[in-house]
Amino acid sequence: MASQKNHFFEDDSLRKSLTQREFAELGGRKLVYIRAVVARDVMEDLRDDDGDISFEVHEEDVLYSVHSAGGERIALVGDRELAFAAARQYEMNPVSVH
Repeated sequence: MASQKNHFFEDDSLRKSLTQREFAELGGRKLVYIRAVVARDVMEDLRDDDGDISFEVHEEDVLYSVHSAGGERIALVGDRELAFAAARQYEMNPVSVH
């Protein structure tokens, strides 16, 4: 039995997996995903051409990573609200992922 309202199917044979391309196109080009990341996991991406980190960040700090619908990281931001505001400023539709 299927519930059309929630698009939930109890029968696994009716469930369809999205391809990576279909998932990327799901929200259109303006959909971006924002998720929390620990600074130590992205420290290399924070370095400039000389290998220096241009702002103070501790390895335990939480940053917010903004990703395109295709999964490419397009920004790292130090504040969740700022990440959402920046996305909206560029006419993107941000959603949170965990």
